[in-house]
Amino acid sequence: MVDLCDNFGDVGYATSLFEQLIEPNVFSCNAIIRTYTHNHQHSQAITLFKQMLRSSNESGKNPIFPNKFTYPFVIKSCSGLLWHCLGMQIHAQICKFGFQSHSITENALIDMYTKCDDLSNAYKVFEEMTDRDAVSWNSLVFGHARLGQMEGARELFDEMPCRTIVSWTTMITGYCRIGCYADALGIFREMQMSGIEPDEISVISVLPACAQLGALEVGKWIHMYCDKNGFLQQTGICNALVEMYAKCGWVDEARRLFDQLVEKDVISWSTMIGGLANHGKGYEAIELFGDMQRAQVAPNGITFLGVLSACSHAGLWNEGLKYFEAMRVDYHIVPEIEHYGCLVDLLGRSGCLDRALDTILKMPIKPDSRIWNSLLSFCRIHKNLDIAVFAMEQLLELEPEESANYVLLANVYADLGKWEGVSNIRKLIRNRRIKKTPGCSLIEVNNVVQEFVSGDHSKPFSQDVFWILEIMTSHQTRSNDFVEFAQEDAGQVY
Repeated sequence: MVDLCDNFGDVGYATSLFEQLIEPNVFSCNAIIRTYTHNHQHSQAITLFKQMLRSSNESGKNPIFPNKFTYPFVIKSCSGLLWHCLGMQIHAQICKFGFQSHSITENALIDMYTKCDDLSNAYKVFEEMTDRDAVSWNSLVFGHARLGQMEGARELFDEMPCRTIVSWTTMITGYCRIGCYADALGIFREMQMSGIEPDEISVISVLPACAQLGALEVGKWIHMYCDKNGFLQQTGICNALVEMYAKCGWVDEARRLFDQLVEKDVISWSTMIGGLANHGKGYEAIELFGDMQRAQVAPNGITFLGVLSACSHAGLWNEGLKYFEAMRVDYHIVPEIEHYGCLVDLLGRSGCLDRALDTILKMPIKPDSRIWNSLLSFCRIHKNLDIAVFAMEQLLELEPEESANYVLLANVYADLGKWEGVSNIRKLIRNRRIKKTPGCSLIEVNNVVQEFVSGDHSKPFSQDVFWILEIMTSHQTRSNDFVEFAQEDAGQVY
């Protein structure tokens, strides 16, 4: 009966059944611990395990000794709670009672250690195993990926005797977490060539890479694959597709897919609002936020990031300030640094630089370089040298080696005709030996993402690219000359 409750997730009924037992034994204890673990009631699983240990030490009671089937679930509960110290104590107990050679227990230990960021002990268990399976390897790969150690993860991945869909998905997710989106897409293609078909989790894992790289063709293939395999019934996958289309610039397709969603959650609404806002459709984004409120879906912090961005791009400055206040007062959402960044952007675009500076100085969070850089950019637009110099002073403390900040302030001086200031900035750049970070761009051609770095001639097709670029530049120059000639000629006629 307890096992049946486990299958249906009815923890309360399982507990009441267990408590009615006059003399529980190790089998009933294992069943209820397993139920707790499967249903994420990890504290209750640990508590019952401790009661088992106490009963084995108390006189006058039937002792209940844990067996090899007890420990895997107890270790999983330690993993779920990230209780590293208790996990190590239970590991010692496992060794004491001679249960360490049980492969399920060993895999649970590796999983616990990797989730607690203890790769050293995870490797010790792994090395002592006589029967390693895919679960053992996957846990170690996950441990490296979790810590951002993708070189170590790749080495293990290449050594694996048998890779599962979990192995591939872990690698894709790991690369995405550290921003190596091209590598994530490369692993996805390797997976396809190896004959492994993507599942729902691997699809959700790879779509952010498509979004960040602008790999629209790959994203469209994934969309068709999801449609063919019935994955579009899942809101999570549809949300990821909406985000991918929006970030790849195909906002109309993102909106079409969004409108087809039967069940829209807060992520669905937030993704679509943000996508519209980022592509200059501010009014449409605000209108969609109204639809969200009418649908009685409570917005979150990410929703308001999109709303504030929409107000900023649409020039709805007063509305943006009202939404910022509503977020705090009506929805009790504590603004994060990104929200303050949107507020500074809003005020900067409206020309209220004094108010933007006052907002930054009164922030409960220490402003980062992005906020000061945003203010400095608006100082150039609105030609406010005093605030620009102050913003630059803050940036020099946060990013003394960032060349773009020096260039931006020099441009402020240049726009105001203060050439002595420009000269001083250039001297400062030379004296501090500031080096400009080369620009980088990405493009997808024939399902392959190519990366271009300023000044890099190492690619085999670089010569052809620069030759075509020279032709285009020459053509543009001739076109401009023709326009100027036509304008002069027209002026003579009139």
